[in-house]
Amino acid sequence: MEDLDDDSFDDVLACMDIPTAPKQTKIQAATETATTSSSTATTSTGTVKAPPSNPHSVLVHTKQRGNPILKSILNVPLEYRDDIIPDYVVGRTSCVLFLSLKYHNLNPDYICQRLKALGKLYELRVLLVQVDTPEPHNALKSLTRISLLADLTMMLAWNADEAGKIIETYKQFEKRSPDLIMERVESNPHQKLVAALTNIKPVNKTDAVTLLQIFGNLENLINASEERLSQVMGLGPRKAKKLYKTLHEPFLSK
Repeated sequence: MEDLDDDSFDDVLACMDIPTAPKQTKIQAATETATTSSSTATTSTGTVKAPPSNPHSVLVHTKQRGNPILKSILNVPLEYRDDIIPDYVVGRTSCVLFLSLKYHNLNPDYICQRLKALGKLYELRVLLVQVDTPEPHNALKSLTRISLLADLTMMLAWNADEAGKIIETYKQFEKRSPDLIMERVESNPHQKLVAALTNIKPVNKTDAVTLLQIFGNLENLINASEERLSQVMGLGPRKAKKLYKTLHEPFLSK
């Protein structure tokens, strides 16, 4: 089947009518929706709401039951619910919509319908795409545009196992500090200098440590001639020339 062109996706997105209210960080209760949710059951004494979910579980929409990606989620429990809008809820403010690229090519309007139903719920909205077609580029280009317009984070998986592990990882890192993936800033002056020297390509960390051991400090290194630098073991003429040129360039352009 031919992929939809960009203009057709623009037309679909223009008709999505996504609410402009601020994002809600909690899952809406069934009574807040216009229709009665299937998570409630009517009895002779009234309406009974579904029990609260386990905070340690990945909430899985019942329509995802049987999806092969669930076999790869081994380290966090799964809890099937029919009172959630996304396919998976991996945190109080995070959700996942799963989309097979093959299914998307057959039903290109599906993702827009899902986004219309999702509205502005959740702060982190992940579109997990399983790339299962031999020529995915056009479809991925369209999905990238949709992700940008609908405030989605698009993640790609090349098989069911990868897709399951992505969902599992989001849940496991739900309450982890962002420091785990942030660049570590060295506090030791020696390590700072080593890091600065390795920013000069093609000088590597071993070269930087060797240079500081030989010259002792940055002043002696700057005052060294290009010929002296080339005599350092492991450095050679090419690295020495680049290092010397960088150390003697003016900090401010004229």
